[in-house]
Amino acid sequence: MAGQSARPLQGRFNAVPVLHSNQPEEVFGPGILVNTAPGSAVARETGQSLSNSTFTFNGEFGLHMHHKYYPEDATRLGYGLVRGQLTLATIVMNPGSRPVTLHFDRGAVRNSFEAPYLANHLMGVKPLGPRPWNTGPGDATAVIMLRNQLDPKLPERITIPANSRAVLFHTRLPARGIANGLLSGRSDGPFQMAVVAAEDPRTDSDLFAVLDQGLLAPGRIYLGMLPKIQNRQVFSRVGGVALGDAFQASINHDLNQAPLHVPFTSTNRHHFGTGEIQVNSLASRMVDSSLDNVGTYGVRFDVEMNLKGSGPHDLVFSHPTANGRQFTAFRGSIGIETDEGYREVHVGMRSGESLSLSSLNLRPGVNNRVKVSMVYPADATPGHLLSVVPAYQLAQLRERERQVEIAQAAAAAAAAAAKRKTTPAAAPPAVAGGQRPAVPTTAARPPAQAITPAPATPVRRPVKPASARPTPPPPLPRPAIVPAWLPPLPPLRLLNQTPPGSPTVAGVVPMGTSTPASPQETQTLRDRYDEAAEAQQRFLRQLMGR
Repeated sequence: MAGQSARPLQGRFNAVPVLHSNQPEEVFGPGILVNTAPGSAVARETGQSLSNSTFTFNGEFGLHMHHKYYPEDATRLGYGLVRGQLTLATIVMNPGSRPVTLHFDRGAVRNSFEAPYLANHLMGVKPLGPRPWNTGPGDATAVIMLRNQLDPKLPERITIPANSRAVLFHTRLPARGIANGLLSGRSDGPFQMAVVAAEDPRTDSDLFAVLDQGLLAPGRIYLGMLPKIQNRQVFSRVGGVALGDAFQASINHDLNQAPLHVPFTSTNRHHFGTGEIQVNSLASRMVDSSLDNVGTYGVRFDVEMNLKGSGPHDLVFSHPTANGRQFTAFRGSIGIETDEGYREVHVGMRSGESLSLSSLNLRPGVNNRVKVSMVYPADATPGHLLSVVPAYQLAQLRERERQVEIAQAAAAAAAAAAKRKTTPAAAPPAVAGGQRPAVPTTAARPPAQAITPAPATPVRRPVKPASARPTPPPPLPRPAIVPAWLPPLPPLRLLNQTPPGSPTVAGVVPMGTSTPASPQETQTLRDRYDEAAEAQQRFLRQLMGR
């Protein structure tokens, strides 16, 4: 983006209420996770009574649930034995005097044993076939939502009798596992929802009993950070009802004027100078929840771009990072629709990466429509950038990345070579009589060879003819310190480098070594290492545009 800027999408969230159960993310035992019925529940950590996230649904609604199970009882962790299980259940409640029917059109529930999470599995961009890549339960459920499908394990409809309650669904989560659920539907009357956790329940009555006990599940680590949450120093997780299950935007852009960059899941920390915050608000929340739906987990993003331009371009998905931290920033699926058709790709992205989702061959003089769709998966980190750039611009980026890798490898080789030169040789073994042989100085020292005591009686060995002697191996090539094609670069001040003008300190040789190198030799080696390191660091800075 050097010399370029991003444009705001000016998109909008819809107003569909969604219950988010993600606080606490890591659950230590049984109890209530979130409840939208009027009332309160007691926190095990503090003994305080905390108000429920009160909200009554009526019409379209959604549900997002994402939790990990790490039991306080060590015997349930399953190290070498059978793991304990936590049942996560969603309970729907009808406070009215007539039955209420819920209809579901899309949704799924998965845990990390049905959809295993592999941190380095399927990184990069790959085509997504009919069966989604199960790189974690968050991606597995998001793909089904992206395709507007309903998991056969979930009901198409459920009726709640008047002044009654029912278990909508439940899933068993083994210890040290993760469970994720996404669901979308509509009701023909008012109702409320709650998510509870129970260890080894036998019937629905056991799940209702957890709700009736009025105790919150342990694991609410953010209860001691409430002032920081209010001041937005800490985001926490979401436990409450968010308004919006979809974000839509449309933009027109002339690529003949400049490449296009737009925020895609921007936050108030990462909006790329556009000022656009693609985070929806909460209608109700638990006191230790984040102030808004900062993760936007389960929200569907649809961005339509109407492009003018010609020739080869690339649709690029990025996760810029300023602090250099390395982590898996995205692991999910994206749909791409053009005039040529629709296709889906799976994307595994690390922080700081820019990946091409698709090549675009734009036709001049017409509107080139490109629509990008994504249901944002749990365990991803929002703050992405969506770009359409000329193919040569992406090629230039790849070449810079390649040169940085070459320079880093050369710098590592130079440091390793310098370290080998400055490391003192090991003391030779003692010979007969307890005397050590004289050892030449570093400049004239031959390669080290094993020294063995001389035999008492000379032994004659047959001399092999020259043709039968083994051919000595060719000498190993010396690592390239600075390739000849590299341009000259600025100086680098090493952390342990002696400042110019300071007195030279002679190298210290550890006790028990052979004859130490002279101060002049040590300083010469240091100079060579400094020159190599300076050249490499200057080249790296030039490549990074500093």
